[in-house]
Amino acid sequence: MQDLQRTLEEIFQDMHRHPETAKEEFRTTGLVRDFLSTHGIRILDLPLPTGVLAQVGTGRGPVIALRADMDALPVQEATGLPYASEVPGKMHACGHDFHTSSLLGAAALLKEKEAQLKGTVRLIFQPGEEINYGALAILQTGMLEDVLEYFGLHTDPNIEAGTLGIRENAIMASPDWFGIRIEGKGGHGAQPQNCIDPVPCMASMILALQQVVSRRISPFSACVLSVTRVSAGNTWNVIPGTAEMEGTIRTLSDEDRNLGEELIRQTADSVAKAYGCTANVEYTRNSRPLINHPRLAEFATKTAQGMGIPVIRQEPSMIGEDFAEYLKDRPGCFVRVGTGIGPALHHPQFTVDPSILSRTASFLAVLAERRLSEMAE
Repeated sequence: MQDLQRTLEEIFQDMHRHPETAKEEFRTTGLVRDFLSTHGIRILDLPLPTGVLAQVGTGRGPVIALRADMDALPVQEATGLPYASEVPGKMHACGHDFHTSSLLGAAALLKEKEAQLKGTVRLIFQPGEEINYGALAILQTGMLEDVLEYFGLHTDPNIEAGTLGIRENAIMASPDWFGIRIEGKGGHGAQPQNCIDPVPCMASMILALQQVVSRRISPFSACVLSVTRVSAGNTWNVIPGTAEMEGTIRTLSDEDRNLGEELIRQTADSVAKAYGCTANVEYTRNSRPLINHPRLAEFATKTAQGMGIPVIRQEPSMIGEDFAEYLKDRPGCFVRVGTGIGPALHHPQFTVDPSILSRTASFLAVLAERRLSEMAE
């Protein structure tokens, strides 16, 4: 196990030094393929520019999948680590280097027991999670249609290193985007009576949108709505003809998601009309809410506890995760891996504790092996 830990730390540090953002993970793809080839693991012909799909097992019996993401973020690193990013403006600030290294370790461990596996483990090294691209892109290849269950993991800087966070049902939100363009009538700043000013309309609209959560969504539902960017005009003495805003709404159920979109459109239209303006609303649905299957969450918990790994019942998060797309038609479980208390995900000083790489790899391998055995009974 010490040799595995040392190898995984080397891979982790290599990835951390050379971060690649979404759809650009060419070097990382090559690193993953080299490791898998060295260990005699079958690599499948994934028809995407980046990302790797591989498998271990007999090719008979049930098929389950383990997934890790690969892409970094456009963040300037400020950790001071000896293996800090060597690429200006790019950083593994979300732990995807840890995820990929852990799954490579699990692949090597599973390969050692390949003859004893009661089925097949598909290994997904996914590109483009940060832009909600990778999961759907891989699913659309049709190469996962025989997968019966999915398991994945993510680092968590709110949990002590070596502890897992597992919870059933809804654990992560749908991170949807909305943009609103308000059309008025511009003119001289000294003659507002000759204009239809979109700026006060935008101000009222922002306040009205805050009431969507507090007054229109059930208090028993989790929902977050944030207006994160506003823009109007370009000088001090001209009333602009248009104003724009964009933001995000996050929910933990499809019902609240549908209602939230409807209420954003309704609110924008009503407020705009009250000010004599018009509003054009754009709405983009990103990944769906991530729902852990209760039975598989319980299985993952018992597996970890049987290995002596501490488990807590994690809190739900309004952060989005495109692992949810794999669970549209199949059950699965997404586990949070405590990697040490520290700065938040996506922060320039975010770090993970690599000392638990081999333990995390072992957990994934044992989870897959035991799940296949149970499914084959």
